[in-house]
Amino acid sequence: MSSEQLRVIGVIGAGQMGRGIAQVAAASGYTVRLADASLELAEAGKATIAKPLARLVEKGKLTSDERDAILGRIVPAQDAADFSDVELAIEAATENFEMKLRLFSTFDAALPERAIFASNTSSISITKLAAATGRPERVMGMHFMNPVPLMKLCELVRGVATSEATYEAVKAVASRMGKTVITSHDSPGFIVNRMLLPLLNEACFALQEGVASAEDIDTGAKLGLNHPLGPLELADLIGLDTVLAIAEVLHREIGDSKYRAPTMLRNLVAAGWLGKKTGRGFYRYDPSGLKL
Repeated sequence: MSSEQLRVIGVIGAGQMGRGIAQVAAASGYTVRLADASLELAEAGKATIAKPLARLVEKGKLTSDERDAILGRIVPAQDAADFSDVELAIEAATENFEMKLRLFSTFDAALPERAIFASNTSSISITKLAAATGRPERVMGMHFMNPVPLMKLCELVRGVATSEATYEAVKAVASRMGKTVITSHDSPGFIVNRMLLPLLNEACFALQEGVASAEDIDTGAKLGLNHPLGPLELADLIGLDTVLAIAEVLHREIGDSKYRAPTMLRNLVAAGWLGKKTGRGFYRYDPSGLKL
């Protein structure tokens, strides 16, 4: 399928990343089928997308007609059967290998034969996910950065079987969404997270060992390294459960101790303190997501 023919995108997962991908895809003119575990969750995801769009209207960055057009192109899906006209499906579920395998198997059966299947995974092997489908040459990674509407990067990941036509079609979609594309082979953590996880881990180890406060660690990164967010703030934004899942994949697959997860990170996840999405992680947050 050529990029010019691609009109309908399916997004599997209406959480933070899935909503961002759906919003950007719809804003780029694509019709979007948004799916989650139930129609109610998919509808709630669409309702949540309306909030940042309303703020853009208030700031004069979007007209009310443009907002309505974007929302009108997002259609909550009942289940996989609603993906029968989807030409590019993007899986954006929790960073869990078994869950992603189930989703790939289920949605692969519902997608048209020539549809492309992509995953927003941060670290899991694209080749292994592709093996759960009957279309491995039409499977690849499409890793967006968080928050999707603001971050300009999209990391494309080629599995062992990914065809050149698939790569070019997905690259064209990412470009139409306004993203700068970088490309990685199918290696654990790809490019961005392979570099990022040692930083997040080391910041957590420094906090765990009492080297400095969370605020000073993050201020050091922001003012000393010119990072827009400190590593602990960034971990809270990503979600500490996701950071832990990525660290475990990298430690297991690469075998280097620099990817081992700190005890403090494991304990925060066990406590359910997952960062901004739960109101508490390395920091506390109010209901609107502002740091207390």
